[in-house]
Amino acid sequence: MNLRTKIENRINDLDDCWRELPIKKQRKYTIYFFLLYTILTLIVVVNVCVETGEADQEVAIRHIENPVEKTEKSGLIAKDSVSINLKNENNGK
Repeated sequence: MNLRTKIENRINDLDDCWRELPIKKQRKYTIYFFLLYTILTLIVVVNVCVETGEADQEVAIRHIENPVEKTEKSGLIAKDSVSINLKNENNGK
């Protein structure tokens, strides 16, 4: 039995369990899930508003630093991947 068949069987079992519940319980669970979703959505929206409100309005403008110069200053020899010959020496391709 492959994974897809197992998943489909499990979904069908859950659907059968859901349909066996009385309508009042189905409505109650649906309302609970909707309320939980709404609360989580509000938490995320408030969190985003708080984080964007705290952000600095100034953008730091600096020169772009060359990362190669940093490695040369530290005494390490920087190897460029282009300088490494990855071709097979036997056939010249």
